[in-house]
Parts: sequence; structure tokens; C-alpha cells
Amino acid sequence: MLLDYKPLDLAMVLIPVFVAIAAVEILGIYYFKFKTLNDTKEWFLNIFLGVASFPINGLFGFITIAALYWAKGYQINSFSFTLPTLIICFVLDDLRFYLHHRIVHRWRWGWGLHRVHHSSERFALDVGARQPWTKHFTGTMMLKVPLVLIGFDPIMVLFCGFINAYYQFMLHTQTIRKLPSWYEYIFNTPSHHRVHHGKNPKYLDSNYAGTLIIWDRMFGTFVKEDPEDLPDYGLVEPLNTYNPLRILFGEYWNIFKDVTKKNITIKQRFMYLFGPPGWSHDGTRKTSTDIKRDYLNIIKNS
Repeated sequence: MLLDYKPLDLAMVLIPVFVAIAAVEILGIYYFKFKTLNDTKEWFLNIFLGVASFPINGLFGFITIAALYWAKGYQINSFSFTLPTLIICFVLDDLRFYLHHRIVHRWRWGWGLHRVHHSSERFALDVGARQPWTKHFTGTMMLKVPLVLIGFDPIMVLFCGFINAYYQFMLHTQTIRKLPSWYEYIFNTPSHHRVHHGKNPKYLDSNYAGTLIIWDRMFGTFVKEDPEDLPDYGLVEPLNTYNPLRILFGEYWNIFKDVTKKNITIKQRFMYLFGPPGWSHDGTRKTSTDIKRDYLNIIKNS
């Protein structure tokens, strides 16, 4: 029952299932020669990062849980545990995820968390497990608080977020090309999520959806996968490392170095922390907006 929902208990049941599915995929890629990149060493690294993220993030989960139960004391309504309520909560929480996802791509402190997931130059189910360990320190988990304030129980909100995350795990594959058109229009799919992981200029900052791609269509961030220009995965500036500490915490170290530069203003230090990834006080780096603008200018003038 939902009332008895415990994230770690559910995770302990589902983790072996998804590890097994990821193992089947990598073996299928190897034996059936699918057109995708295999990397056994990275596969084990990604599984390690994902499995370890549960107890580590769970250790600090009290930060988010405390905020949600604090908010429960100020609810303007109280919705009962019914199927319609659960569906409405899921849809609203999916919108919450869209906002969170868009923020962590556009805000460097948030990117310090999310860069972990985007740092692989492959796209496979194990990449879905390549998760950060600092999600309760970014601040965007507080976007769940309004859902509790308007009347949803904290357990229901947490449950919807958990199911959304597992749906997204299954999107990280190249073995599924396209799903039925009606499904592709409403829901996030492997095709849509491949675009999100592409570092091609035309694909940057697009398809932030969790489960429902309708948010991207509504807010102008949807980009369709182009079979003539398939996604090139990874970061604009590749990490080229298997070191988990560099993968997990490297961007935080970069932020620290930028914020503590000599001879810059307080505003510039602020921008290194809260500005978009790629921002620099002297213009020597490029943000994703800069990269897309340059790309569009080339297309326009070609």
C-alpha cells in the first residue's frame, strides 16, 4: 500500500531488476552488434555510482523529508489517498521535475550536481544509473514543497518522484528507435531523451521532460531527433576519466576555483556560482546559449 511506502525498501527490490536489464542490454549490444558504443569498464562504474547513490542520498534525505513534513503543517487542503489524486500528484510532480531539470542545466551550482549524469559519452541503460550523490544539497528538491502545501501528502509526493525516476531509467537506450507516434507526442521516449543527452549545438538545452514530453512542447524546449544529425553524447568539454571522485565532485572544485579567483568583483563571483554553465567574467568561455547562437549564425550564413 502507498501508506506503507518506503523508498529504500522499494529501491532494494528494483535495483537488482534494473541492473539485470542493463546487463542484458550490454550483452545484447556485444553479441548482436547493435550500432552503439560499449564500454564494460564504464558500465561497472555507472552501476557503482547508481547503487551507491541510494544509501548516500538516503543518508541526507532528512533535509528534503523534513521540509515536506514542515510544509504539511501549513497545508491549505488535504487530499485523500485515491487513484485520481495519485494521478494528479504525478502529473504535477512531473511538471516539478521539468522545472528542476531546466534549472540545473541553466544554473551552475545545479549543474555541479547534474553534470555527473551527462558526463558519459555513451548512451545506454547503465548511463541511467550514473547518478550524483548530492541531490539534497542543490536546493531544487524544495520544489516539492508547494505540492505538499496545496494538499498532497509527503509520502505521495515522494512516491511519485520515485516512480518518475525509474521511468526515466528506461529511456537511456539506443536499442529502441521509435515508439508509436501518439506515445512519442505525449510521453518522453528514448528518442526524445537521446536528444537531451546530445552535445550537438542544435540539441543543447532541450527535452527536459521526466515522463511527459508535453511540458517541453508547451514551453518551447522540444527538439525532435534528426536521423541526419544523430546525437553526439557527453559534455561539450569531455571529462575523459573513470575517476569517480572527479566525475562526482569535479565541477564543484571548478566552481570553487572560479569563485576564489583574484581581482574579480562580487557580482562576477556570484555569476560563477549562480550564472549559467560556461559563463566567464572575461568572455573566454561559452555558455550553451552562445554555442547555439553561433551555430544558428553559421546555418543562416551558409
